[in-house]
Amino acid sequence: MGTSRTPSTEAPGVSGHTTPGGVAENGRPRPTGARPPFDTVLVANRGEIALRVIRSCRELGIRTVVAHSAADDDSAAVRAADASVRIGPGPSRRSYLYAPAVIEAALSTGAQAVHPGYGFLSEDPDFAEICADNGLVFVGPRPEVMAELGDKALARRRMAAAGLPVLPGTTEAVRGTDEIVEIASRIGFPLIIKASAGGGGRGMAVVRAADDLVPTYRATRAAARSTFGDDSVYVERYWDRARHVEVQVLADTHGTVLHLGERDCSVQRRHQKLVEESPAPGLSADLRSRLCEYAVRGARAVGYTGAGTFEFLVQGEEIAFIEMNCRIQVEHPVTEMVTGVDIVREQLMVAAGHPVSLSQREIVPRGVAVECRVNAEDPDLDFAPRPGLVSEFVPPGGPFVRVDTAAYPGWRVPTEYDSLLAKVVVWGPDRAQALSRMDRALDEFRVAGPGLRTTVGVLRRVLAEPTFRAGTHTTALLAGGVDRLPVVEPG
Repeated sequence: MGTSRTPSTEAPGVSGHTTPGGVAENGRPRPTGARPPFDTVLVANRGEIALRVIRSCRELGIRTVVAHSAADDDSAAVRAADASVRIGPGPSRRSYLYAPAVIEAALSTGAQAVHPGYGFLSEDPDFAEICADNGLVFVGPRPEVMAELGDKALARRRMAAAGLPVLPGTTEAVRGTDEIVEIASRIGFPLIIKASAGGGGRGMAVVRAADDLVPTYRATRAAARSTFGDDSVYVERYWDRARHVEVQVLADTHGTVLHLGERDCSVQRRHQKLVEESPAPGLSADLRSRLCEYAVRGARAVGYTGAGTFEFLVQGEEIAFIEMNCRIQVEHPVTEMVTGVDIVREQLMVAAGHPVSLSQREIVPRGVAVECRVNAEDPDLDFAPRPGLVSEFVPPGGPFVRVDTAAYPGWRVPTEYDSLLAKVVVWGPDRAQALSRMDRALDEFRVAGPGLRTTVGVLRRVLAEPTFRAGTHTTALLAGGVDRLPVVEPG
């Protein structure tokens, strides 16, 4: 493990110094009040989610240590945490994905728990087991549950057995080209090939014709092997005009499983989400009820604990389970905005053995929340990453506007990680006001720098698109590229 250093530019009012052992301490006073669930939590992540976890920890009176790479020495999370430890160089496999360095950082700083955020080690059952072996609490589900749900084909089988609807397809990994040809003849086209170990919109490919089947199968296996270290894939029927709707669940070790309502995540590029909202527009009361009931039933079936998300496809009144994510989602703020529930706080309390702090009857969603992901990407080049130096960064403000970000003027967007710059989240008493507020917020957002491109402009164009305005859009909204979206001039 490398040696941590004090950031070169300190946040206002914070004096840092490097302590023996390579731990940079920021020396903030601890809040007073009820005893926190943990004394110290290691935040094993970066960017806005690291800041998000740090903030909930501070409100609970928990000391935070952020484990960071050399590329993030000057990050906002390093500045905000009570202490920091550099765990390796920029490449994630030598830092954020290198479990021994993360564990050493936790043990050397007296942490009792590790919060993995999303991505990196957040859904790695081996890492969760290593935490337990070293006396550390992993803020997430048990390793065996994570392993079961992390195998997407096995998760389909378990959910089908629990009574959740699944698309026609395989419940085990495909064993070769002959088998995938037979499967395709049985379930028909279009179909989608997915990596069993995949997630985050990666490791999947749609096949629309028989001639493309075997080449796509081989290419998807190769990509899965390269990305996830596991080349097993499964197949399911592909719904062309479906909506992507997910349900947030919370479960504790005392037998309580509840849901926090649903989110619509249908606006996607390359199977990755750009716009999310809660509640999902246009759902019948029966459909909404079934989605939430399926999520709770599925969580109970596997003995899930902590925060998690059940993802579904919806076509008309039909529902099909896709997968479960065993972590906090990027889009969790929209659920927090409509329910008033701090999901990270609940994660920490449940991990410490406490029951969830509220009952299903107390969760009453109010209004509408919308989240737009502002990425350092060029929408005109198929959303290719366009990182660079952030010379101007002025986030929007005003009533009921939340911006989750780790960016600031003078910060260079690292090339080693994902392209997320900020999440702009707004709330309104109804969908029309929420969308109007989001458009105003995005128009107000100022972010620029040499070589830097962002998705702000195309997000405003999505908000103006007629089917999106009507709440009848599907995952095919951006399938034809951004050229068909309405042109929106800056305000």
